[in-house]
Amino acid sequence: MSKIGRLAIQLPDKTTLNLEGNLVTVKGEKGELAWPLPAGITLEKADQTVTLINAEPANPTTRSLHGLARARIANMVQGVTRGFERILEITGVGFKAEVHAAEIWLFVGLSHTVKLPIIPGTEIKVTKNEVTVTGIDKEKVGEMAAQIRAIKKPEPYKGKGIKYRGEVIRRKQGKAVKSSAS
Repeated sequence: MSKIGRLAIQLPDKTTLNLEGNLVTVKGEKGELAWPLPAGITLEKADQTVTLINAEPANPTTRSLHGLARARIANMVQGVTRGFERILEITGVGFKAEVHAAEIWLFVGLSHTVKLPIIPGTEIKVTKNEVTVTGIDKEKVGEMAAQIRAIKKPEPYKGKGIKYRGEVIRRKQGKAVKSSAS
């Protein structure tokens, strides 16, 4: 039995969870998310508590999907109540980002401006050297942040590039200067 899958999910006030066929729909203050429940996983709802049950514990496929389904539904509940946020820091002289309509423009030391389309369901805000990606779907927020970071990963010598807030970049020393004592 999955340690994560057997944990109950508490639904906050003003949040509803519906199951139609195998489609789980979660509605909250910030929006609505839907996800198809895998075959072999059943959902029990009592008051404001949701529990997922593995109907086929001998099947290795459903055993592996039990924890995934619980984590996915818990993320949906958190997304429609509080939302998700990823903050990226841009480091480097002249490096900056701008939001234009449905695109983010990155000026990160390349010979051209990188124009990335913003994934629907996410919002991007730029303040000085920080890019904040927010949304209700954790997967989309993470994907958008990963696409932005992939444009110019931080390099180990000077640390220039785009990194997540709190990410530690292991710095290299570089070449040592030999003394000219002859």
